[in-house]
Amino acid sequence: MEMAAGAGTGTAAGTRAWLTVLTTTDDPGKAETLARGAVEARVAACAQITGPVTSVYRWKGAVETASEWQVLFKTTGARYDALEAYLLAAHDYDTPEIIATPVVRGSADYLRWVEEEAVGEEAVGEESVEEGTAE
Repeated sequence: MEMAAGAGTGTAAGTRAWLTVLTTTDDPGKAETLARGAVEARVAACAQITGPVTSVYRWKGAVETASEWQVLFKTTGARYDALEAYLLAAHDYDTPEIIATPVVRGSADYLRWVEEEAVGEEAVGEESVEEGTAE
């Protein structure tokens, strides 16, 4: 499939083709666990961890300040639901930040790589079959 940089028009489901998805957590080890788990599950092609950042927010009627680590995932619109489900299951916050931002432009080679790496299990199984028969 030929993909033009900035095409980003969407998938069959009507979602953006590529997304960055942000979450935060209160510990660098937890951030790495979330990042590694998402990449291993192929719900994201990669994840970057930044921190600490200072978060100021209202929670249960009080203004709080906390050090957090941000995790930025690179994925596709087709894999967003699976990434969100993974984060909701794996995260220890009651209401974790999960914010998706569409990627409207980017390097065609990089965006192709994101699509190749953030694939469902059925596509991974097809890859294995194709690789096995290519000999």
